[in-house]
Amino acid sequence: MRAGFSMFKSTAFSLLLIVLVCATVLVWAWQRTPLLTAFLPPNSLLQLSPEAKDKQPLLTVGRNGTAETSTGLVEAEVRHDQKIETNLKTDVQITEFAPPELSENTSSTSGKEQYNQNVTMHLDDQGCNYAKGKWVLDNSRPLYSGFQCNQWLSRMWACRLMQRKDFAYEKLRWQPKNCQMEDFEVSKFLEGMRDKTLAFVGDSLGRQQFQSLMCMITGGKKSHDVIEVGKEYGLVMPHGGARPNGWAYRFSSTNTTVLYYWSSCLCDLEPINTTNPTTDYAMHLDRPPGFLRQFLHKLDVLVLNTGHHWNRGKLKANRWVMYMGGMPNTSRRLAMIGDAKNFTIHSIVNWVNSQLSKHPHLKAFYRSISPRHFVNGDWNTGGSCDNTTPMSIGKEVLQDESSDYSARNAVKGTGVKLLDITALSQLRDEGHISHYSIRAAKGVHDCLHWCLPGVPDTWNEILFAHISSTSVINS
Repeated sequence: MRAGFSMFKSTAFSLLLIVLVCATVLVWAWQRTPLLTAFLPPNSLLQLSPEAKDKQPLLTVGRNGTAETSTGLVEAEVRHDQKIETNLKTDVQITEFAPPELSENTSSTSGKEQYNQNVTMHLDDQGCNYAKGKWVLDNSRPLYSGFQCNQWLSRMWACRLMQRKDFAYEKLRWQPKNCQMEDFEVSKFLEGMRDKTLAFVGDSLGRQQFQSLMCMITGGKKSHDVIEVGKEYGLVMPHGGARPNGWAYRFSSTNTTVLYYWSSCLCDLEPINTTNPTTDYAMHLDRPPGFLRQFLHKLDVLVLNTGHHWNRGKLKANRWVMYMGGMPNTSRRLAMIGDAKNFTIHSIVNWVNSQLSKHPHLKAFYRSISPRHFVNGDWNTGGSCDNTTPMSIGKEVLQDESSDYSARNAVKGTGVKLLDITALSQLRDEGHISHYSIRAAKGVHDCLHWCLPGVPDTWNEILFAHISSTSVINS
C-alpha cells in the first residue's frame, strides 16, 4: 500500500514538472515570436507617441459611453438630459479644468448601442490623418475679411461687426502631424470643381461651414461672377416662412455650384396632416431627406452633419414625432434620443453608401460633431465661454481616431469618408460668439456657434485637402 502511494506521489510530481517545463517554453516562445503576439487582444486605449506621453492625455470614448484619458485623469459618463434645450445645445463638452470630453445630451443611457472603440478613422488616399496635428500662429490669416464678407456671412456670426475687440483667434492655422495639408487655393478649387456641385446638408453648423466656404472662395468680397440658383434645387422661401430651406450659388466662370440645405436631423420630415397648419411632423428615422432623394444625382461632393437638435426640447418645439417604417415609432429602444440619433446617422450613411455605385462621380463626407464650450453652467444657467486666449487649453491633437464615436463607427466599412473636426475644434474655446451675439438675451452666451472668420474655415481647408487628393478636383 505504501509502495503504491509513493509511486502515485512520484507520478504526480513528474506530471507537475512536465507542465512547468511546457509553460516555461510557451511563455518564452510567445515573447520571441511576433506571429503569436499578433493574437493578443487589442488594447482598449490607443497609445500616445513616446515623445508625447507626458504632455497630453488621450481622449477616448468607451463602449459604455465613458470618456477616458490615457492618464486616467478624466472619467465623465455620457449625460442624457431630459430638460428643455435650445439651439445652443449639442453633444460635446469641454470643462475648464480637464482635457476635452465627449458627452451626449440624450434622454437615457439604457439600451445604448455598443460600438467597437478601436475603430480608426477613414484616411484619405494619401494616408494623411488631417485630424491629428496642432494649431500654429500664422500672421497671414484670416483667409478673408469679416468686415467685407457681408454678401454671404450672417451678421449674427460676423464677430468683426460686434463689440468684440480681440481677434487673435483669426490668426491660427491647423498643421497636421507628419504630413502636409495643401493650402486652399481659390483658382484650384474653382477649376477643379468646374461643372460640379458641392452641397452641405445639415444643421446651423453646416450653414456656418457653407458661409465660410463662400467667403473663402470670394475672398470676402462682393462678386458679380456669382449667381443665385436656389430655384433649381427647390430652395425657395416657403409661404409664411422667415427664410428658405437653403441657398445655392453658382460661380459662372467655372459653372461651380455651392449650396446648403437645412436638415438638422438628416431624416425625412413631412406634415402628418397637410390641412392643419399646426400639425405635427413625422420624423422618419429610416428615410433620408427628400432633398437628397431628389437631387443626389446632381451632386459631386456632399458633406453631411447632425447632432445639435437631438434632444427632447427640440423635438417638442418643432412638433416632431419619430416614425419608423412609415408608422409612429413603437420601439422602446429608439424612444431614447441617443439611440434614435445614432440609428439615424447610421441610416443616412448607409443610404448614401448604397447610392455611390449609381453615382460614381459622388464623393460623400460625414462631418463629425462640432463641440461646445460652456463652463460654470449651461446656456440658460449662467454658462459662459469668456476665454479670449488662443490655445489656453492645449494646441495639439495626438489621438489617432475621432472623438465622435457615432460618426467614426457609422462610416466604417463604407465609401463615405469621415471629415473629423471634433478634437481640433475642442481646443478652440476662444473662437465662439460668446456674449457678443447680437441676438442673444442679456447674460446668455453662444458657446456653440463660431466667429467667422474662424474655426469652420479650417474645416473647409481639410475638406479641400481631402477632395484635392481624390478624383474630384483632378477629374
